[in-house]
Amino acid sequence: MKDPFSVEGKVTIVTGGGTGIGESIAKEFARRGAPVLIASRKVENLERVRDEIRKAGGKCEMTQCDVRQPEQCDAMVAEAVKHFGRLDVLINNHGASIASSTLDLKPNGWHAVVGINLDGAFFCSKSAARQFIAQNTPGSIINISSTAGVHGSAHMLPYGAAKAGVINLTISHASEWGDRGIRVNCIAPGPIDTEGAAPRVWPNPKVKEAVARSRALGRFGRVEEIAFPCIFLASEASSYVTGALLIVDGGTSPRMAE
Repeated sequence: MKDPFSVEGKVTIVTGGGTGIGESIAKEFARRGAPVLIASRKVENLERVRDEIRKAGGKCEMTQCDVRQPEQCDAMVAEAVKHFGRLDVLINNHGASIASSTLDLKPNGWHAVVGINLDGAFFCSKSAARQFIAQNTPGSIINISSTAGVHGSAHMLPYGAAKAGVINLTISHASEWGDRGIRVNCIAPGPIDTEGAAPRVWPNPKVKEAVARSRALGRFGRVEEIAFPCIFLASEASSYVTGALLIVDGGTSPRMAE
């Protein structure tokens, strides 16, 4: 009997696939036999990840894409189809944030963060859904939100608002496309120990220790602990799951109230 958790042969796009969580997701899917296309605005990061995946025996292609531009999202999907013949999974992992108070935040900062996080998820999902429908096959879209989108963020306002929008977008698209066999789900990571997050969320050891203490598990998450739930949501093991929000944050620690 086929392993219901298998993603072998599932053609997968990972946006923001050149660093951090996206890199881990791409490598995990490739390791399990999924042909992967990684996309980002920065080509130098993509080249390294692509080469490492290929060296490990996986299938990987790359393409430069600014997810705020609808035509580039269409081109990204077309690139995956050109190389692998189809598309089965889209993982909207791209993101950006700015640490600023509302009163100090410039309009361009707001628009940039919302554009990348929310507009990008919409445009990429639209492009992928068109391909799934053209293929007349089921598909899986996995949006990476954040616990900032669940609880808000006092210091990253546009990021929290945009990630909340991604959660609502997930529910709306799941409802809209369910009769087409397209499942749309969302993961909201908590504090994951990546180089990109460190300067914004835990800029010094004291803050980092406090963040770790705030988790019931008493530690930061690892990038692979986001990749593994993506495997589940892309596989047949989650065939009756759509419109769901999975919070992966290590739990809330009662010690913070002491």
